[in-house]
Parts: sequence; structure tokens; C-alpha cells
Amino acid sequence: MQTTVHRLELDGYAITPGLIAQREATIAARALERMNVRSAGTRNLLQKPWCRALIQRVKARLVNQEALPSSYVAVQCTLFDKTPHRNWLVALHQDLSIPVKSLVDHPSFGAWSEKEGELFVQPPMEVLETLVAARIHVDDCGLENGPLRVVPASHGRGRVSTAVAKQLKQTLGQEPCIVKRGDGILMRPLLLHASSKAVAPSRQRVLHVLFGPATLPHGLEWKHAV
Repeated sequence: MQTTVHRLELDGYAITPGLIAQREATIAARALERMNVRSAGTRNLLQKPWCRALIQRVKARLVNQEALPSSYVAVQCTLFDKTPHRNWLVALHQDLSIPVKSLVDHPSFGAWSEKEGELFVQPPMEVLETLVAARIHVDDCGLENGPLRVVPASHGRGRVSTAVAKQLKQTLGQEPCIVKRGDGILMRPLLLHASSKAVAPSRQRVLHVLFGPATLPHGLEWKHAV
């Protein structure tokens, strides 16, 4: 447990084997099949009862491992669904936007946007630094499947430009996250990360769950909180 927490704080990410049981992965896979998602994914899974129930169990496990404060709430669940017909790459980046209930006029908030009918904003650094994401893998993901690639310890540099991101990748290196079905990857959203196209395309479904403190500053509110 301490190894997971230590790696999350030191490197900005940690692989957690068996974050969900095989039976839970099967149930999630069946639920996703019934949704019949036709694009690369969706940001709105938190609206689904089966997803909320799964996330509540995951949260309890992470709290038990001391990887997550008990006061934290799940605020978003995004599905990434890579298939042989939908095989894409993601450039090196940080996750800087969060889903919120309504627009708040404050100088520390910026880059407002709307995605899939929900409002997003880039909050101040002190908010971003508190967030934890859990990537739950519904399928195995090996080197040939276009896994998540992270730049260890890059989460402590704040917001970085594209040029600085490239420099950090060269200096700190980049590591692939190889996982099995049911495994999780905990990460800080400020961690630089990317993924390449799969060279052996297969079904790759990931539930990317964002956790954060229940209360946000300056009157900002989460759109969802589970």
C-alpha cells in the first residue's frame, strides 16, 4: 500500500494490480456493449447507475489503501474505447480542465469550454494539484496495444508549454504502462502522458475516473459528485 502511495507522490503515477475484480470487469464490459458507443468514447459515464456503483467500490478500495482521502468524490468518468477500426494516438499533454456545474466569473478560472453538453474550465494550480485520476482497464493492454506512456515525476512542474514538455520527456524519459484486465493506473492529471497507435489493434476499453475534493474555491461547483 505504501509503495502505491509513494510512487503516486514521487512519480505522479502508480499501477495498481486488480483494482477491480474479473467479475466486475465482465459486468462493465457488458454494460458498455449495451451502450453501443460508436465514437472513441464518452465523458458522461458517471450518469450511469452501474458506473456510479463500480466507482463507489473503487473509491472505497483506494481509501483503504490510503491512496485517496475519504472526503474525495468522483467527478467524472470518461470512456476511452480503442478498437481495430478506431485506432488513434494522443500527443504528450497534461489534463488541465475539470467538469463544473456553471460558469463563475473569477480571474483564477480560464479556458472555459463545452464538451458533450457539459461545461469545463481550467482551475487554478492549487486545485489541479489535489486531483487524482484512476484509469480502470476493462481489457488487457500490452506494449503492442498502444498503452499509456508517462513521463515520471513531471507532475511537479506545474503547467508546462509544449517545448518544456518535450524537454522533460528527453530528460526524464517515458515509461509505458503495461496492465492486465482489471488493473488500474493511478495518476496525477498534471503528469505528462501520451499514447501511440496500437501496432496490434484490439479492443482497449478504459474507464478514466477523476477524483477531487468535495468543495471547490470561489463558488465553483462540480457538475457531478459521487
